[in-house]
Amino acid sequence: MANLAWLPMAWIIMTTLTKPVFDANCRQCPRLANFLDEVKVSHPTYFCKPVPAFGDADAQLIIVGLAPGMHGANQTGRPFTGDYAGILLYETLYQYGFANKPQSASVDDGLTLINCRITNAVKCLPPDNKPLPAEITTCNQFLAAELQNLNTNNIILALGNVAHLAVLKAFGLKIKDYKFGHAARHTLNGPLAKGLILYDSYHCSRYNTQTRRLTAAMFHEVFAMIKAEL
Repeated sequence: MANLAWLPMAWIIMTTLTKPVFDANCRQCPRLANFLDEVKVSHPTYFCKPVPAFGDADAQLIIVGLAPGMHGANQTGRPFTGDYAGILLYETLYQYGFANKPQSASVDDGLTLINCRITNAVKCLPPDNKPLPAEITTCNQFLAAELQNLNTNNIILALGNVAHLAVLKAFGLKIKDYKFGHAARHTLNGPLAKGLILYDSYHCSRYNTQTRRLTAAMFHEVFAMIKAEL
């Protein structure tokens, strides 16, 4: 998915957690809920629900993507599984010891992640792969609940600027203090962030890889940095 540059530049600081990490029956965003209903009619075998995180519950590396893809996670029910964006991601995870296989095709393919978990800033498939700012904000309650439970030895990897901004919002941090950039490394300061480390990468979308905005070597560079730090 392409990066989205139209997010609001101010976030409300979240001081308490009142929501669960994940709600499989969430319909708080009417546009997304209705769209999933429509897709389920045309593709009755598709998952078409909020997509849960995938991987080791106690992982040190937490990867945050943007949202499920139509024929990927929305079809299979597992992040980056069955779509183009998952090709480079899972090949890289395997190369750096975070997965037992280099491909992710379906939920029953035997793939497991090692010391790694993948989640998304938005849990539901958005029309045209573009969640609205209000939808990103609404879904942030779940990302915040997940990330604020991390320990200080965890590392977060944001795939794309939207994921980067969603991580900052989850910790109530100011955007101006943490500029997105490929291979950038940030120490997140604040009472909720507890000094956690955030790495950035361009999203491994079809557009970014085919235009060579993101190459395999660039992506591997980020994972090599993370692996060395872990």
